[in-house]
Amino acid sequence: MYIHDLNPVLLPIWGPLAIRWYGLAYVGGFVGAYFILNRWGKRGNYPLSGEALQNFMIAIVVGVMLGGRIGFTFFYDFPQFLRDPVSIFRLWEGGMSSHGGMIGMTLATLYMSLKLKAPLLQLTDGLAAVAPLGLGLGRLANFVNGELWGRVTNVPWAVVFPQEAGIQRGDPDAPALIEAYLAQGYLHPRHPSQLYQAALEGVFLLTVLLLARRTRWAAAVPGRISGLFLILYAIVRVIAERFREPEIVHLGWLTQGQLLSLLILLPVGVVLVKRAK
Repeated sequence: MYIHDLNPVLLPIWGPLAIRWYGLAYVGGFVGAYFILNRWGKRGNYPLSGEALQNFMIAIVVGVMLGGRIGFTFFYDFPQFLRDPVSIFRLWEGGMSSHGGMIGMTLATLYMSLKLKAPLLQLTDGLAAVAPLGLGLGRLANFVNGELWGRVTNVPWAVVFPQEAGIQRGDPDAPALIEAYLAQGYLHPRHPSQLYQAALEGVFLLTVLLLARRTRWAAAVPGRISGLFLILYAIVRVIAERFREPEIVHLGWLTQGQLLSLLILLPVGVVLVKRAK
């Protein structure tokens, strides 16, 4: 078994302030998306490029960050918010929702579409095609953080996350505590579900969407790539959640992530694909 011991902090600054791998994952996703979209824009394959695209991406960053944080608070951590409303501002403690980020990105895109007088579905198609880049990097950062771990398993590649038992990285007693807690059943080998999600939400979706974008089926009708992204994301999220330790469970087995995907993303994706004409 691999015992997780990765450091989520790349460079400490002061107190809770630091350069973290999680933050760099977001930066990498946004920067990568900008360069790809800007290249498409210069080729005439995207409505925006240059300064207009820069302004658009700033709005997207704000939308994703606000949506992701607010979504996490209301979808997964609402009781804590009621007890301590200020917790929503403690970003260094983590907590972002991909579903909330998508909602925030959609609202930001709608606003900028009206402001820049750019076709909405063409804007969302480009964002949908590059969004898996950020999703994949974010899941890798989740693994580095030792959060959102998987369900208990005995597969050969299982990972023990000391964070499950509150053992902090750098604790001199950590090796002895880990051994004792494993023996007592307070720690368990688990699926590295973050890596599964990085592969599905990142590598798989990015490959399929970039290939689909080159087809006549998608290129001729704005909105189809957006719909395809939502459908595929909902499917891979439902699959991945079967390996991930659920934070909230509904109906005996349906997790919060699965519920949001099936009730929001999948129907919207189907409507976009069917009515894109």
